[in-house]
Amino acid sequence: MTIAQTAKSENYIFAVSSNGLRKNYQSRTVLEEVDIRVPFQSFYVLMGENGSGKTTILKMLMNLERADNGSVEIFGCDSKFNAAQARAQIGYVPHLAEHEYQWMTCRQFLKFVSPYYPSWDTDYCGQLANAFSLQMDTSLTRFSTGEHRRLQLITALVHRPPLLLLDEPFEGLDPLIRRKVLRLLTQHLADTPTTVLITSNQIHELESLADYIGILGSGKLVAQMSREKLHLLVRNYSIETPQDWSLPEQFSGLVMKYSSLGREQQFTLLGEESDVINRLSQSGASVKDVQPLSFEDASFALLEGAKQI
Repeated sequence: MTIAQTAKSENYIFAVSSNGLRKNYQSRTVLEEVDIRVPFQSFYVLMGENGSGKTTILKMLMNLERADNGSVEIFGCDSKFNAAQARAQIGYVPHLAEHEYQWMTCRQFLKFVSPYYPSWDTDYCGQLANAFSLQMDTSLTRFSTGEHRRLQLITALVHRPPLLLLDEPFEGLDPLIRRKVLRLLTQHLADTPTTVLITSNQIHELESLADYIGILGSGKLVAQMSREKLHLLVRNYSIETPQDWSLPEQFSGLVMKYSSLGREQQFTLLGEESDVINRLSQSGASVKDVQPLSFEDASFALLEGAKQI
């Protein structure tokens, strides 16, 4: 029985979790007390500006980086104590789209890595290579960045792992290939029960798949919620304000964006709608309209808000 099957039988809630995760590089804090929670068989999008710590989290889950403090777990097991077993059940696409084994052909490389994955599906490998238009007998030294990325995606998907860790997997792909990859990924998830943790700020491409969103800002996980909760908590408020009015301090760090035209102002705020309206009313403002945001707009509003924290 795999650790994923064991975790499911023991009713673990999360496929991926971290507790108090901290990482420093010299004097710079990359991650600070990060508690990420990725539920079983969910599609979790991790957003953040460059340098926010997204890649570091995925490397820690792969046991390629060690935390200075805290722990990371895959299916309830500490990954650093079960590294080999954990990796065999993970499809991983790193941020860099290159391979170390440049002297091999594509076919040789796939044959070389296949023994590391007990559930490697040779037929599926051929189907994916054909779908991605990879030249199997071409040396990897002649592969473009996009071809390297497609090869990484094949090695991630072909053994049908219960967990996919995808670090900006669409970088280096032209628009047509990006669409093809998304279609294949969607079909793969429909055919294979899988948990996905993906780092990407291309929310418009992932909106139909995403179940959860996490926002990293300055090494902190400033927001983490389901798409349903995001829809309820991030809304646009049109208000009329008295002269010299200012937003209540309770919203400090929760203001995503706003526009102003005289006493008529618009704010995108985080919170339960009734609570937000009550706080605005107590401050002297009159709420004229409340509108929900699309998943993409709400996600970027949170990302924008993370810059203020």
